[in-house]
Amino acid sequence: MLPVCAHCYIIGTVDIGELIPIILAILTAVALPIALSLRKKGGRKKAEELHQHLLGIGLKVSPIEKESEEEIGLPKHSWGDKSEGAISVEGRKIDYIRIIGVSSQYGTNYYIEYLLKTPGIAGREDMKKTSMVKKKSPPLWGKAVDIEWKGNPSLSQRLNFDYQLKYRLLNAYPKPLKGGISIHPEPRYGYTRIRTSYQLPSPDLFEAMDTIAKHVKVGV
Repeated sequence: MLPVCAHCYIIGTVDIGELIPIILAILTAVALPIALSLRKKGGRKKAEELHQHLLGIGLKVSPIEKESEEEIGLPKHSWGDKSEGAISVEGRKIDYIRIIGVSSQYGTNYYIEYLLKTPGIAGREDMKKTSMVKKKSPPLWGKAVDIEWKGNPSLSQRLNFDYQLKYRLLNAYPKPLKGGISIHPEPRYGYTRIRTSYQLPSPDLFEAMDTIAKHVKVGV
């Protein structure tokens, strides 16, 4: 009679269904630190990439230390969002630029937030989010031929009547903005966030963002 392996006997008496959670827990414990490390490196790389790019298109910018973001009163990110770095902008309507990382089970998506001081909205509860909607031809997969702003009535009206802004957003060289734009008032902090997907802005595109910031500040 062949000797029976003690380990084999133990495994044989354990329901395989009981082992699966243990195996998953071990894999998670190993994979999570690796994923967090890669995300941290990726976020820092994008923050440095954006900073150097903005310098390259002639803007006066400087990076902000992580601990200084809260000191200068930048809006705290929502649950699931993480600030990957912030940049101070001089001489423009936009005061700061921040990179936001949003992680999910499928990976991390990055966004750019153009931040502007709007102390006039502090404490107001009537402020609404405003979004840019692209109109395409053909509707589903075609090229964007028009845009419309929806949300806060007065801000949407000002943006919709700015035809030069519309032209910039549709025809920014060397390529237009991918994705959409959303404008988020933050009455608690006295700031407004203009959020886009991560894309290094061309001079044309940055001017469009700064024009949007100008319209926001006019209304407050």
